[in-house]
Amino acid sequence: MNSQAHDLVDTELHQAVSQVGLDVEYIRSRGNTMWARDRHGGEVPVTDFIGGYGSLILGHNHPEVVARARDLLDRDTPVHAQVSLRPEAAAVAAVLNRILQREFDTDEPYFAVFANSGAEAVEVAVKHAEMDRRMRLEELTAAIEEHIADARTALTEGSAVLAPAVLTAVGLPATAAPESALDALQARARTLGVQAPGPRLFTLAGGFHGKLLGSIQLTHNPQFRAPFTALGVQPRFLPVNQPEALRPALAAERTTVLDVTVGAGVVDVVERDVPVFCALLVEPVQGEGGIVPLTPEFAKELQAVCAEFDCPIVVDEIQTGAGRSGAFFASSLLQLRGDYYTLAKSLGGGLVKTSVTLVRGRRYRPQFELVHSSTFAKDAFSSGIALKVLDLLETDGGTAYRTAALRGARLVQALEAVRAEYDDIISDVRGLGLLVGIEFADRSGVGSPMVRQTQPAGLFGFLVSGYLLHEHLIRVMPTGSAPNTLRLEPSIGLTDDEIDRLATGLREVCEVLRANDDERLTAFLGARRF
Repeated sequence: MNSQAHDLVDTELHQAVSQVGLDVEYIRSRGNTMWARDRHGGEVPVTDFIGGYGSLILGHNHPEVVARARDLLDRDTPVHAQVSLRPEAAAVAAVLNRILQREFDTDEPYFAVFANSGAEAVEVAVKHAEMDRRMRLEELTAAIEEHIADARTALTEGSAVLAPAVLTAVGLPATAAPESALDALQARARTLGVQAPGPRLFTLAGGFHGKLLGSIQLTHNPQFRAPFTALGVQPRFLPVNQPEALRPALAAERTTVLDVTVGAGVVDVVERDVPVFCALLVEPVQGEGGIVPLTPEFAKELQAVCAEFDCPIVVDEIQTGAGRSGAFFASSLLQLRGDYYTLAKSLGGGLVKTSVTLVRGRRYRPQFELVHSSTFAKDAFSSGIALKVLDLLETDGGTAYRTAALRGARLVQALEAVRAEYDDIISDVRGLGLLVGIEFADRSGVGSPMVRQTQPAGLFGFLVSGYLLHEHLIRVMPTGSAPNTLRLEPSIGLTDDEIDRLATGLREVCEVLRANDDERLTAFLGARRF
């Protein structure tokens, strides 16, 4: 492709990646291997540890997934059959329910809303949670109106008297008529829907939930979010893995309204919680935030606090779900039960764009189906692929999940060995299953001129990625919000040889960094093979 054509797509991005040798054309892929076009037009195999940002738990072009796609296309499977029965989507929902109920030991159903991407799944969850919140607000208002009517009847019939606390609560003197107190309470109830606080949304510092209009507001990185903050509701960002910060944050937003009760011949006053909490979003492992797993202590407190304040939990399993963690739902390993789960990426088998939001039965609002839709959502083609993916993951009692856990442990073991040798260069290795991060130490004050220049600019991880690509044919990439951390998201087909070659490449780059050898670190830029 000529340079003029490249200028029409991702112009700035293309120029940026070319400076660190990542402007490579990949021409085919299979498993954990991608073949890049070299300078002479030939093919060079590259081991891919990026894995489509978590979309390839089964690897590139898995033969059984490809065969299913061909079969669906050969049978002229309808993609556009809107407003009709969608048995394939229903089957996907049924399988996901079986998995969820098994991993969380529950029989409560979850309703499925389909979309096309992870960011859309997040938007579905938040939109539904807000509809549910508004409807709960309306239900509260109606209940208070009914309770006031019952109180009026009881006072008129003489079967109850007004407790002095009711007059005090609405700021009336003890000599005021009981009807005046009820009138004041009713006026407050009728303005509740208008005057109640707006939705309270919470998410975690370092979290990433997409880049659409709504989801970008929930993504912590200000580089992505700041240009668009005026367009949406602003969430509160809570510190990750600090359980002590959760209860005070929600308590500060708690809002109540006055209601009445009739019992034992007395009309009394009581406070009711106003449903101000829309949702709290959480990733079991923060991906773009630097591969940061939630601690069990944090997950336990989050569950308890959200239950106390009736704040729905949205568990974002877009990167961690579909088996990558060693279970289908990474949150099941923490026993973090969500009111919503979002799935995408690997659910499409690396071939189709599909996502699903699972909504807990006791919160589901059927009215949502009338106000939300998507042209390509739940089509038979993408649902057919998802069914094949689920079948492959669930085969033999979930061998894929056990494989992810074992391969991930082997990968971490190899990386920890490198870190032990170069603990001045690599500060941490962390993750869960086949979602692993390698954090490089901050050497912006002691490293070579190139390191001192690239680390503060957030480019160091890209430079290391370019080095590993050209010198060792290893494809990695830093996380979006923690550029000193390399992400690893290979498939369950990861081999010992691929792990060992990564470890060899890391040892070499660590040796170069320890020696502050800029000439060797950047030599590949002057003698590129791609």
